[in-house]
Amino acid sequence: MTTHELPAVSFQGVTRRYGNVSAVSDLSLDIARGEFFALLGSSGSGKTTLLMLLAGFDTPTEGQVLMSGKSVSDLPPHRRQIGVVFQNYALFPHLTAAENVAYPLKMRGVGRSERDERVKAALSLVNLTDRWASYPSQLSGGQQQRIALARALVFGPDILLMDEPLGALDRRLRDQMQQELKRIQHELGITVIYVTHDQSEAMAMADRIGIMAGGKLLQVADPESIYAAPSNHFVARFVGECSILRVNAWDGGLGYEIAGACQALPSRATAPFDIVVRPENVALHSASSSPVNPAFGIPATIRDITYLGAGWRVGLELSDGQFLLANVMRGDELAGSLVPGKSVVAQWASTAVAVLPSEEPSPNESFEELNHAIEKTA
Repeated sequence: MTTHELPAVSFQGVTRRYGNVSAVSDLSLDIARGEFFALLGSSGSGKTTLLMLLAGFDTPTEGQVLMSGKSVSDLPPHRRQIGVVFQNYALFPHLTAAENVAYPLKMRGVGRSERDERVKAALSLVNLTDRWASYPSQLSGGQQQRIALARALVFGPDILLMDEPLGALDRRLRDQMQQELKRIQHELGITVIYVTHDQSEAMAMADRIGIMAGGKLLQVADPESIYAAPSNHFVARFVGECSILRVNAWDGGLGYEIAGACQALPSRATAPFDIVVRPENVALHSASSSPVNPAFGIPATIRDITYLGAGWRVGLELSDGQFLLANVMRGDELAGSLVPGKSVVAQWASTAVAVLPSEEPSPNESFEELNHAIEKTA
């Protein structure tokens, strides 16, 4: 294997304990050169600890961290060729934008002429050449973030680490910065490791996503696979809205039964299993109308309706007491006639179902509790 084929970053059996608490536990992960990799998880999941171990601001209790096949355990942060961008920007308030960007070069002893040239190129990369003389207090939040990004890139790092970099920006600026970050990453071909708790950011930008919880990696895959084929209940609930339904397997796992309705699966599943259904894949019909697929339809009652602008999110109680989320868009059969207590029939295609190993349902789980859990991760 040549150096070019080696992963840009490799975590090998990495554990980081603080006393009796394991912030990261026996974690192994390879990240390819030029990859945009997102670490996604809630607060306390271990994603930032993993970033700090790579940056050199912390040391593994066990295992090792490699860059291009070489251990960096004994290298101080400034010798790891890693750029870091934090959520709080960490700009020097008494320095201009250009001086902030030039700071890493100055610390590395780069001469004035080359330094000025690199700073100009970095500011051009983030489209801020016209604000070179501005102080941080004279810049908007988005502009400050761009200056922080230019500073992290100006010395030509091999890897760019970003820890919740867009968390302080409003939605419009976050969307703009997502596009800018992808543009810059593609232009430079740099490896980016991006830490976030925002699933939409990870899905929009990453080539692959690693879902973390309790210091462990639960699943690593491309965004589409994470969404369509989650590995367990936690990942399914954390990424997007979904309903996880208890079903009875039949015919050796070739299909399932729920609330008296049966549906074949595209491939055999190992029983016992649950199914995951995303709300956009659920079709609702009036109980009095003829369903599109009469072979599979589940009687349900509307319990909750949330207006989303482009449509409505509908909370349903199935005839067996389980809860289901569905999206009703403008122009759909039931648009304009959604009322709590209305009887409907819910349907979905077998190809839209993800199968998961069964887990015990939470005691006394209600639709309101399900809604609350979803809103916390949205």
